[in-house]
Amino acid sequence: MREPAATSSSKLAQLHAVLSEVEARYLPAVFTSSFGAEDMVLFDVIAREFRQIRIVTLDTGRLPEQTYDVWRRAEAKYACKVEPYLPDTSALEGYIRINGVNAFYDSVAQRQQCCHVRKVEPLRRALNGKKGWVTGLRSAQAASRANLADSEFDAEHGLQKFNPLRDWSEEEIWDYLRTRDVPYNALHDQGYPSIGCAPCTRAVMPGQDVRSGRWWWEDPVGKECGIHSNLTASVA
Repeated sequence: MREPAATSSSKLAQLHAVLSEVEARYLPAVFTSSFGAEDMVLFDVIAREFRQIRIVTLDTGRLPEQTYDVWRRAEAKYACKVEPYLPDTSALEGYIRINGVNAFYDSVAQRQQCCHVRKVEPLRRALNGKKGWVTGLRSAQAASRANLADSEFDAEHGLQKFNPLRDWSEEEIWDYLRTRDVPYNALHDQGYPSIGCAPCTRAVMPGQDVRSGRWWWEDPVGKECGIHSNLTASVA
């Protein structure tokens, strides 16, 4: 197995320092994983070395089968259990009864409402009572994330939010995954750099923005699901 790129090695030390700070000062803390490439870097480090940080995921009920598969493989590899947070049943049933099963295609407002039911509200429950929140956000992922901070206070949820991969490149992410044989979503090999719910995600062409396959029918500026509310506000 070849060694990781030098830039990744230095950034890996910084990543360890951030996670050490989370365990030392911000417990209870959670890492919210969507099982994308960035999140699998964090999953590998946290599951092996920072077990006090709980790994949770937002299971929207409409994730691709490949996402459930990497979830299963990650739990088996690291001998751990991911804590799932699902949509409130009555809220989801109400949304579908009123709007229809695929109403998110009809308007941005409908899509945001769907994201609220399936992601934003479950995230609120996942973060309730926590002091620290670790994410896999990177500045290069989208224009709305360009000014991402390494660490910031999330006033909406009342905790400290950490983005330890903020300045990692896509090449560094994949170098880490491949040199350490970390499980990853098979859709990444089929042209999906960013993966969300199955009906809201499609493959992109080489050279396109990494998040251009998410909600592709909407204006490309500021497309966010709402769980990172400061990013949504910054491009409103």
